[in-house]
Amino acid sequence: MSAMTPSQPPMSRRQAWGLAIRPRTLPAAVGPVLVGTGLAVADGAFRPLPALAALAAALLLQVASNLANDYYDFVKGYDQADRQGPTRVALSGLISLQELRGGLILVLAITALIGLYLIAVGGWPILALGLAAMISAVLYSGGPYPLAAHGLGELFVFIFFGLAAVAGTYYVQALHLPPVVLLAALPSGSLVTAILVVNNLRDIEVDRRVGKDTLAVRLGPQGTRLEYAILLAVAYLVPAGLLVAGLVGWGDPGLASPWVLLPWLSLPMAWRLARLVYTIEMGPAMNRILAGTAQLSLVFSVLFAVGLAL
Repeated sequence: MSAMTPSQPPMSRRQAWGLAIRPRTLPAAVGPVLVGTGLAVADGAFRPLPALAALAAALLLQVASNLANDYYDFVKGYDQADRQGPTRVALSGLISLQELRGGLILVLAITALIGLYLIAVGGWPILALGLAAMISAVLYSGGPYPLAAHGLGELFVFIFFGLAAVAGTYYVQALHLPPVVLLAALPSGSLVTAILVVNNLRDIEVDRRVGKDTLAVRLGPQGTRLEYAILLAVAYLVPAGLLVAGLVGWGDPGLASPWVLLPWLSLPMAWRLARLVYTIEMGPAMNRILAGTAQLSLVFSVLFAVGLAL
């Protein structure tokens, strides 16, 4: 007689909601806010309350996007039993669709309340940006034309979780937006997008089978790996470009300092991840690269924020 496999203990409600929120993705929301705040410090415009409110809003938008993704990927049939990523609470039945929808609405409502304060600080530009970000967090997976299922996921992540997060954080503190802020936001946009690229590379076969037409499905495995490498390269080239532009008088002279290159200390992390993308076996093993890329985005952003502030 074969030995019986002990059954796993039932998961608590708290643990189930922890799975739905996906805490490991939250560094992607923190990094751009740090970069925007570093720029504000460099310009003598740092304001702690707007900076903290921007951080809270960014984290909540990331959570809202995660909940919406879990909900809509199940409703639309994209999540299947053989998916390679972390457990989805809707697919596994750990949280009902009604509860998950209620959680999403609650998170968006709290985000809107924080947004009211940020609108009072920054005016109509923050209103427009906040509404667009909240709508995109839902339409990424939901609605009649889900962005992620039509090859547009990377573009919207780059814009809203990268450029807009850095620019919005800076704006609510400085109340103006010089072009250099958008240039300095490019690494954040690139690294946050790289996280999604790994996710879509891991799921490429399942997504192709269920008709989820991600950019990875369109590019294929090799094209997606190249996309990942290019995004990492852009992140590290931008600080060098800002330094050179400042030195020759084409850019902000305040950035003409070797401190801008501080994020290059994370280059060994990026090199290891890029090698793994090209060598590791497709499937669940890529979750290791996914977690590593999220860590890289935060480490790079911390170093870049400090370098900009100095």
